[in-house]
Amino acid sequence: MIPHNPRANLLTHDVTNQPPPFVDINIYENDAALIGAVAANGGASHARHLSGFGERAGSAEILAWATAANKNTPQLKGFDPYGHRLDEVEFHPAYHMLMDLGLSAGIAGSAWTAKEAGHVRHAALLFMMTQADTGVCCPMSMTYAATATLRNEPDLAAIWVPRTSANDYDARFIPPEKKRAVTIGMAMTEKQGGSDLRANTTRATQSGDGWVLTGHKWFCSAPMSDAFLTLAQTEEGITCFLVPRWKPDGQRNAIHLTRLKDKLGDRSNASAEIEYHGAFAWKLGQQGKGIQMIIDMVQHTRLDCIIGSAGGMRVMIANALWHSEHRKAFQRKLIDQPAMQNVLADLILESEAATALAFRIARAFDCAALDTNEAAIARMATPIAKYWVCKRQPGFAHEALECHGGAGFVEEQVLARHYRAAPLNAVWEGSGNVIALDVVRAVTREPDSFEAIMVEIAAARGANAFYDSYAERLMRWLEPGALNEGTARAFTQDMARALCAAAMRDTVPDYVFDGYCQTRLSPDYDGSCYGATRGTLDTGALIARAAPF
Repeated sequence: MIPHNPRANLLTHDVTNQPPPFVDINIYENDAALIGAVAANGGASHARHLSGFGERAGSAEILAWATAANKNTPQLKGFDPYGHRLDEVEFHPAYHMLMDLGLSAGIAGSAWTAKEAGHVRHAALLFMMTQADTGVCCPMSMTYAATATLRNEPDLAAIWVPRTSANDYDARFIPPEKKRAVTIGMAMTEKQGGSDLRANTTRATQSGDGWVLTGHKWFCSAPMSDAFLTLAQTEEGITCFLVPRWKPDGQRNAIHLTRLKDKLGDRSNASAEIEYHGAFAWKLGQQGKGIQMIIDMVQHTRLDCIIGSAGGMRVMIANALWHSEHRKAFQRKLIDQPAMQNVLADLILESEAATALAFRIARAFDCAALDTNEAAIARMATPIAKYWVCKRQPGFAHEALECHGGAGFVEEQVLARHYRAAPLNAVWEGSGNVIALDVVRAVTREPDSFEAIMVEIAAARGANAFYDSYAERLMRWLEPGALNEGTARAFTQDMARALCAAAMRDTVPDYVFDGYCQTRLSPDYDGSCYGATRGTLDTGALIARAAPF
């Protein structure tokens, strides 16, 4: 907690030229890019709810919870004092308070229960929750995404979906039918295969009304969830299963937590290595079609990776702006110095682009069921944006941290926590090569999706010469032999920058759109360092728009 009225007059010196704590800020009302993205993508009716959540998520109380949850990391309780297996994870109370905050606000449920723009509402809530604490967003995101897969199996959906989509949190470790709400985790990858899920060796055999799983999982995200989506081998190939923590007879399921991962970031949340010792499970979908069944969940969690990275950028630039406004060097505030203005403005452009694209894709998710064009955009723009936005976050976080000088490198500041979390979204749900290859495969296997993307890009032409020239250069990728596994990354990032600009075209002021185009879409742009752009930016307008004060 921030001490009340701390002493500034010390025996050896007076404490001056230090910024006040960046707390008690409504992170919705003080984010013009977020407000604009929500409204432009159909979510204006949710503004009141989002504002209320933004006030809570930016409060000193919530940020203190996040600090406590990350300092007091989860602990594995494998056995009770008498040697009985528990396989439980014990969390600090602050973790449960953060989970209650986000899930009760609708992060997992809004997309499925809101009357309109549910995914946009979900995106805005997750965008802000990320700024409070990234770790708890993992189980919230998976619970949200699991609903998409569960709905493909009506009998299981009838039991589980009312609880996965409930705007509530129930931390009790008891059978799910006795709970108000549940969370769903994921246990997919194994030691020998990683992203190559077809290499999984976990076996599943049918037993009565269910199945029995035996094997291991190298990563089990959120191991205290009420159930896990997982993959196992049957006689017909990789198959998807739902593995509950409690068997239908009310006994603990045979899911052994062997250890918790000692992670770089997201320390408030647990990730585990687990073993299935004849664990009970329900089959989801057809045997041998497990990867197709799980893709719905993966598509939605990839959306959340994009949203999470955009939110991570926002919290870092907001802190950098706050520090620069309240810190002087060489008789001038940092925010008034041209070199710092260039850095801040360049970071703002990156943050604006990530936000605009994230919410454009959320709208596509909202419209996909009734609009084949939007469904195509959702399919292809999601991995493109997941690749680009998530890869931009770590460098962005470094530059924003550097704006604080040495103070940014100290654990007492929130920056170090967000810096550690920055690489995660680029790794989760498919690292860079996996995602880029997915994009290339989509071009060849789903030409309608690629065409929808190209139409989206073409529709934004005519407003900026840099954009028009860039869109024309993209046509080179249609030449024979241009697109292959070796060029997958280059193609994906080229498409991503065009989609960012297209998403900004009618949703941000002209000086933001033009600034992005003349920097990111210029043939001279190399992106190596923020603040080194050759264009002339309206730094004052960009900073005024993004400033959280």
